Amino acid sequence: MVLFSFMEKRLQKILSEIGITSRRKAEELILDGKVTVNGRIATIGIKADPEKDYIRVDGKLITGFKRDIRKVYLIFNKPRGVVTTLFDPEGRPTVKDFLKGVKYRVFPVGRLDYDSEGLLLLTNDGDFANAVMHPSKKISKTYLVKVKDIIEERNIKKLQRGIRLENVKTQPARVRKVKELDKNSWIEMTLFEGRKRQIRRMMESIGHTVIVLRRISINGLRLKDLREGEVRHLTPDELKLIKKETGLYDS
Repeated sequence: MVLFSFMEKRLQKILSEIGITSRRKAEELILDGKVTVNGRIATIGIKADPEKDYIRVDGKLITGFKRDIRKVYLIFNKPRGVVTTLFDPEGRPTVKDFLKGVKYRVFPVGRLDYDSEGLLLLTNDGDFANAVMHPSKKISKTYLVKVKDIIEERNIKKLQRGIRLENVKTQPARVRKVKELDKNSWIEMTLFEGRKRQIRRMMESIGHTVIVLRRISINGLRLKDLREGEVRHLTPDELKLIKKETGLYDS
């Protein structure tokens, strides 16, 4: 679980936390001389403060936050085939490509796989991102999932009870079948944790391949009429809905 805290820390960790790339890929970028801090080529092990230091990747400024910056909270309908990062060394589309009209620098809250789609939050508020992702808060995330073949009721119950992945059992989930087609099934799943590729791995463990994976809700927050590829600011009521659950909203 990635937790955000703006303070001096290792450069590869910063690049990972704000959604630029994984730590391993960040190390490769640093070794290749593609990362600079305050105009100097970075080295492995160097520390920086993303609120104070100007960090560039391939010449593009990716940090240099101001402490008095306005807090921004966005909801994005992520299309399939988009990387949930701000920079991709492979040149694939990233969420940043859809933020042209956003004046403030924001980062994704959590992840949606390259082949997944739907609701993604973005912010520049590290405390908010921490709270939404922290497992102790048990923030619900609901997905529509289309799987290959007809899923049997006994497998629905397995998903509800939890599936053992790498010797650790997933937490109980809310799962219901939405629709059956000739050769496929649609189900709705609500999780209260977030492991890497969790739903795809859970489905594989019971013999089903995921065809479509779409996040439709975070703690009751929905996309509504937001079209694929569009982004908008959260309304005060929507922000309250999330913050109250995380303990960040006092009234």
